[in-house]
Amino acid sequence: MQDTESVPPSPNAPLSAPAALAAPDPHALWKPRVNPWLIAMTVALAAFMEVLDTSIANVALPHIAGSLGASVNEGTWVLTSYLVTNAIVLPMGGWISSMMGRRNFFVLCIVIFTIASFLCGAAPTLPMLLLFRIIQGAGGGGMQPMAQAIMADSFEPQKRGQAFALYGLVAVLAPSIGPTLGGWITDNFSWRWIFFINIPVGILAFFLVTRLVEDPPWIRAERASLRQMDYIGFGFLTLAMGGLQIMLDKGEENDWFASGFIRLFAVLFVVGIIGLIVWELRRKDPLINIKLFGFKNFAICCFLMALVGGVLNANTVLQPQFMQELLGYNATTAGLALTAGGLALVFVMPMAGYATGKIAARYLAMTGFTLLVLTFRYAAQITNLDMTFAAASWLRVIQMLPLPFCFISITTAAYVGMPREQSNQVAGLINFVRNIGGSILIAVTDAQVTSRSLWHQQHLQAAMVPASSAFQQHVQTMSGFFDGHFGPANGTAMALALVYNQLNLQAQAQGYQDVYMELSWASMILIGLAFMLSKNKPSAGASSSAMH
Repeated sequence: MQDTESVPPSPNAPLSAPAALAAPDPHALWKPRVNPWLIAMTVALAAFMEVLDTSIANVALPHIAGSLGASVNEGTWVLTSYLVTNAIVLPMGGWISSMMGRRNFFVLCIVIFTIASFLCGAAPTLPMLLLFRIIQGAGGGGMQPMAQAIMADSFEPQKRGQAFALYGLVAVLAPSIGPTLGGWITDNFSWRWIFFINIPVGILAFFLVTRLVEDPPWIRAERASLRQMDYIGFGFLTLAMGGLQIMLDKGEENDWFASGFIRLFAVLFVVGIIGLIVWELRRKDPLINIKLFGFKNFAICCFLMALVGGVLNANTVLQPQFMQELLGYNATTAGLALTAGGLALVFVMPMAGYATGKIAARYLAMTGFTLLVLTFRYAAQITNLDMTFAAASWLRVIQMLPLPFCFISITTAAYVGMPREQSNQVAGLINFVRNIGGSILIAVTDAQVTSRSLWHQQHLQAAMVPASSAFQQHVQTMSGFFDGHFGPANGTAMALALVYNQLNLQAQAQGYQDVYMELSWASMILIGLAFMLSKNKPSAGASSSAMH
């Protein structure tokens, strides 16, 4: 039995309007004047530059802080300032592109990002660097969604999966190689070059975009809408995203809600997000078309994408963090362990893109999440203090294999049933929730590692009592070794210190294992949600709304 997802003819049309009654798209036969793959590679280049910048500065923070005479805690604002403005601009892309045209907005973002990158690299003080990072984040915030929207409109619906495979490679690969590249540049040159390398890429992207990319006929610039800008909605969005990002980025170092500073930003987030939703639902020309969440398929896709972004970012942080803190690797070597996973993506992404043209998106998503369950359980087994570099590299490979099937299928399904004029809003919101999901899950998993490590530490300490023969034998064995080198007066104390250090390392390793198991249980829930997606027809041609 066939049913049809409701499709609004405009952003503010009633959500009950059935797609079957919608007027035919007069621009259905439009095609870009150049090969769509040239367009896809061009916009992917710009998006890759921006996504890379979200992670490339992480390992350079101590160098940046030291060079500019600031503390490491003050240096973390280099990341936070970028993420705040990036999160604010991401969902606004649809409105801004409707005001000035999507191509013009994309070009403007490239120009702002490139100039701000130069200014970041040349910044003489930390306050100046933070100002330029805010500007850079604003420019970068529009590049991801516009790149995806341009790809969506440049390809026929049944070929979108292949295009999104290229975009998925950008979105998944760039955060993985960012820390490695940033560490290598910082160790061999200067932290300033992590910003300067954006300049030639930005110039090349500007040259290609201005010559190859064009707006489709249903994208029209309406500059008069600037006078009607939703300033109140913008205020609520700034309040919500500023509060959320600062709370997440600074929560761990301020002991979360025990800190009045964190509670303040939590309140700002709650007030901002409630105000944004209520205001945007009532407004005739909203900054963000929240009514799109009234579509079951799109709402599920956004939730799933938030978790996919979270899993990707949490994985990218957890593994190198484990290798540096517990195995003693430096940042560059730990980052190299992620490289094999990136190479695996180069092969798997095109396969997943091809599969989306043959298999319904929900089945691919279910397959991807099932594989995620297995990979997380495998990670929980091999993540220990004896893990080798080869084992870590192999773990990264198998962790990356499910993500293309999740990412591409969900991205493709998000456009199912949506009219073309909504592509900017769809792209903005799907990228917005992916980034927010990444920020949230990084904070949650980091806090869980700490919490579970403390729990295991307490239980392991319970066995360190004089009545335990195993404990006494272990201490005596090591005391005998230290007595011969440092004397009997120091031997026992050094033995106890070594045992306690081993206990802490083991407790932390078990904390990581627990978090991987928790992620596996979360992935099991996502399998059921993926099944709720509407079953699209991959070969439906131009009628992207066909589902059953």
